Amino acid sequence: QVQLVESGGGLVQPGGSLKLSCEVAGLTLRYYSIAWFRQAPGKEREGVSCTSSSDDSTRDADSVKGRFTISRDHAKSTVYLQMNSLKPEDPAVYYCATDRVVRTICSLNTRGMNLWGKGTPVTVSS
Repeated sequence: QVQLVESGGGLVQPGGSLKLSCEVAGLTLRYYSIAWFRQAPGKEREGVSCTSSSDDSTRDADSVKGRFTISRDHAKSTVYLQMNSLKPEDPAVYYCATDRVVRTICSLNTRGMNLWGKGTPVTVSS
């Protein structure tokens, strides 16, 4: 079964860290770009970070640059999002997704993504 399964969300204090995981099943991870998105209540879903299949290059949204790091482990078929220095504006449901296209530059646009996980919630509160 082709699916993405997120885990690792939870409650963290401002300034704290969390590491999210996106397990990729039914696809060979090394062939595809994977992106993390987030959606807060009442807001549109936005791209956070992505990793390209071609050379493991990455892209980050300006709002998370220097704080979030995306990485992939092909042996575990898993993509990670290390989130540090979490801020009050970071809480959301975090999703991983892919457009199942082999590309040299990964996309942070929701358009074209055709496989999504169910999401994992992140709460930042003291």
